[in-house]
Amino acid sequence: MPQVITFHYTLTDKRGQMLDTSRNGAPFTFLQGSGQIIPGLETALIVLTVGDRKTVNVPYQQAYGAYDQRLIYQVTRNRLPSENVKVGDMFEISTEGGSFRIVTVVEIKESDVVLDGNHPLAGQDLTFEVEIMNMRAATAEEISHGHIHGEHGHDHHHPPEGPPDEDL
Repeated sequence: MPQVITFHYTLTDKRGQMLDTSRNGAPFTFLQGSGQIIPGLETALIVLTVGDRKTVNVPYQQAYGAYDQRLIYQVTRNRLPSENVKVGDMFEISTEGGSFRIVTVVEIKESDVVLDGNHPLAGQDLTFEVEIMNMRAATAEEISHGHIHGEHGHDHHHPPEGPPDEDL
């Protein structure tokens, strides 16, 4: 039975530089098997229990994959949603297959722009410091919908029952 797992994390690269953390806010909650987190991290988390703290090393193959030079594109500026782009800007583009990909502007030339379609962490081994805050069995509805309901998840909004309060 899939689980709903809530955890805090601090993500660092191989040099130990912090890339992201949940420690300044709410912990992250995901539904096991839904593809919400990278495979190497999910595999490590599902065997832990509430209160466990662990360092999880995730090789790039189990994170965002290898860096792929074929995902570097050069396009004319007029094909972008804005002509005022700068290095580091990110856009969503549609591919020939009809799917969408996030690209990052990596170089600006006179009339062209070079875009990188790789995930910013592609090709990088990652280290997570994790602490499991909560675990519970996923509900049948969460499993069928492919996401979490309730706290730290997706709430379905239902209209209130009964007539509106006219004393307001």
